[in-house]
Amino acid sequence: MEKIQAAIAKARAIRDEQIAAEKQGLPATPEAANDDIATLERPVPVVAAPAMPVAEPVAAAPVAAPPVEPIVAPAAPALSKAEIKVAWSKLKQVEFQASQLKRQRVMTLDQGRDSSYFDVMRTRLLQQCRANGWTRVGLTSPGANCGKTTIALNLAFSLSRQPDQLTILADVDLRKPSLAKLLGLRSKKNFASLLEGKATFDECAVRYKKSLAIAANNTSVHNPAELLQSTVAAEALNEVQARYAPTIMLFDMPPMLAGDDVMAFVGQLDCVLIVAAAESTTIKQIDVCERDLASQTNVLGVILNKCRYMSTDEDYGYYE
Repeated sequence: MEKIQAAIAKARAIRDEQIAAEKQGLPATPEAANDDIATLERPVPVVAAPAMPVAEPVAAAPVAAPPVEPIVAPAAPALSKAEIKVAWSKLKQVEFQASQLKRQRVMTLDQGRDSSYFDVMRTRLLQQCRANGWTRVGLTSPGANCGKTTIALNLAFSLSRQPDQLTILADVDLRKPSLAKLLGLRSKKNFASLLEGKATFDECAVRYKKSLAIAANNTSVHNPAELLQSTVAAEALNEVQARYAPTIMLFDMPPMLAGDDVMAFVGQLDCVLIVAAAESTTIKQIDVCERDLASQTNVLGVILNKCRYMSTDEDYGYYE
C-alpha cells in the first residue's frame, strides 16, 4: 500500500514539475515513476476475488480545483421540512436481504466486521462534505471492472444506517447501467427519463427504509453525453435536490477513459471519488483521471479496490 501511495505522489510531483517547466520555456522533465508504473502494470494471474471486498482509501487529501463556469439552471424553491418528509414518504418502499446483497459484494446492510471498511469511508466522506458544503459526489474509475458500482452501493447502504442523513444514489452510467440489475429493481421509468424532463423522481426512484432513495436505469440511453450536459438535466437535478433535500447525492458514473460522459456531467458535481483496481489500474491512468477531473471539480480521493493482501495494521475491523 505504501508503495502505491508513494508512486501516486511521485507521479503528481513530476507532473507539476513538467507544467512549471513548460511555463518557463524549459525542457520538460522525464516521465514519472517509470519503475513504479512498470511494477503496477506487470501482468498478474487472474484470481478469484475475496469473499469480502476490501476498499482502501488512498491519497484522501482533496485536490482543489480552479473555479469553472457550471451549467446554468434556475434553482428550485426550497421546501419545508414537513414537505420534504411527505415527498420521501411517497417514494415506493423496497426491502433487501443481507444474504442477497452479499452475493453482489454489498456488505453494509448491517453493521459488523464486513462493513467496517466502508463505514470508515462513509465517515470520512461526510466529514469532507460537511466541511466544504458539498452535496453531490460522483464515483468513477479509469476503466471498466474496477468495482465503482459496488463501492457506491456499499457507501449508500452504510449511509442508510444513519437515519438523520438523507441519501440519494443515482445511476448515470447510461451506456451500461448496472444498479438495477445488481439490486433486482424494476421502476416505472428510468432515471434517464427524469434527466430528459419526462418523469418525476417518485416515478423512477425507490426508497429503502426512511433515508435512502435509489434511482436506476433498466435500459441504456443513446447519446448520453449530450443528455448529461443538457440544461434540462441540470434543472431536473436542482428540482430533486430542492424537493428531497438529501445530505448526500451519490452518482455512479461511467468509467472515465471510456468516453466523454464523465466530463459532460462533472460540472454538476461538487466532488469526485476515483475507484482504482489493484493490479490492473496503472498510475498513469489514475494521474490522467485526477488531472482532468481536478480541472473541473474537486477530487476527493482515490479508492484502491480489490486488494488481495492487507496488513493487519490496516484492518479496521475488530468485531468477532
